[in-house]
Amino acid sequence: MEEIFAQLEKMEARYRQLEELLGSWDNSADRSQYNAYAKELSGLKEPVALLREYKRTVREIADAEAVLVGASEADLLELARGELLDLAAQKSGLEDKLKNIFKGEDEDAGRDVLVEIRPGTGGMEAALFAGVLYRMYTKYAARKNWTLEPMSVNTTELGGVKEVVFSVKGRDAYKRLKFESGVHRVQRVPATEAQGRIHTSTASVAVLAEPQEVDLVIEPKDLRIDTYRSSGPGGQHMQKTDSAVRITHVPTGVVVACQDERSQLKNKTKAMRILRARILDIKEQEESKKIAQERKSQIGSGDRSEKIRTYNFPDRRITDHRIKFSAHQLEAALEGDLDEISDALIKASEEKTRE
Repeated sequence: MEEIFAQLEKMEARYRQLEELLGSWDNSADRSQYNAYAKELSGLKEPVALLREYKRTVREIADAEAVLVGASEADLLELARGELLDLAAQKSGLEDKLKNIFKGEDEDAGRDVLVEIRPGTGGMEAALFAGVLYRMYTKYAARKNWTLEPMSVNTTELGGVKEVVFSVKGRDAYKRLKFESGVHRVQRVPATEAQGRIHTSTASVAVLAEPQEVDLVIEPKDLRIDTYRSSGPGGQHMQKTDSAVRITHVPTGVVVACQDERSQLKNKTKAMRILRARILDIKEQEESKKIAQERKSQIGSGDRSEKIRTYNFPDRRITDHRIKFSAHQLEAALEGDLDEISDALIKASEEKTRE
């Protein structure tokens, strides 16, 4: 524990320094630097609070022990002994929490996320399956009390999706959803199949940590912004105004288009959020390749071409191939009951990190 407390003391000193720095900040100074300091302060808040609670508990234990030494009344002695037992248990619990701070928790675990779903092989059936996945994640978000916001939804006539992008905000959203990145496979009999044959289709899922302002700076000169009339529903308003927005990041070639909102400003705001997340993801993957490590210590290679999970409708079975997880609970999973498989993935990742 000595090493841990030494690190915690440094964190507390830095916390005090940042508090003083931000408290006397000159508003005319660099705003991005202010945001960077504020982000650092926020990241130190929880461990510093735990350390201070631990110190307070240690002082209270010393006070209770002093009462035991100097007291003669039986009632007072009994009270002090009981208080010492409670404080000792509290101290032990705080020590466990302080140890967990340095277990290498993913720095993005608390982030909001953007999720992208696209159909793969299988034509119309793949688009329908992509729609099923979108519904599944919507149900899961509702179960976890997360806020899900559609960013860009491109549907097919039969109720499938050509592409859907949505944001998820809430506690542990990234921690639980990050393992969904990859190719999802479905085995089922399509409604249009007259012979009752099982078809195999796929859809790809990409989960991106939504960047904050201090994570990524995009120069306006690197953007090409085009506006055009939406091709989707919306009546006369859509036909008369160029509300749809297409943004191209010239250095990387990343292109994002949004037309779901009636307001050009809202479409531009959504498009920029998606663009920032995609560019940050590209940069992170490039960095990961440079250091020849698996991205973010995720299960599997993290390659989105990798088949990660199969949804077998005839057997009512869902299988995650990365951890050899299999359960005959397909209906429950599609209704958003994903905690069992999510917990298994998190546990496997933590065990792999400890190796």
